[in-house]
Amino acid sequence: MAPAAFANQAAGDACAASLTPDGKAIYAGVIGAGNSGDLRTLVTDTARSLVMSGQIDRGNARTNAEAAGQCLEQARS
Repeated sequence: MAPAAFANQAAGDACAASLTPDGKAIYAGVIGAGNSGDLRTLVTDTARSLVMSGQIDRGNARTNAEAAGQCLEQARS
């Protein structure tokens, strides 16, 4: 089954264009997972996975996750 689409992904993508590379990685990971479940949990789990795999910096993960979360909120609305 394909992931559920975000209602306003264009707005989220426009917001994500201004994110850091780490923020963009978090945003892309959540967008790719689909629009189901609690957004905070999705962002946290995605950021944690990216940190553990060495793909994003641990020191800035929270800040980047919060910024990506704001863009994802726009995409979801």
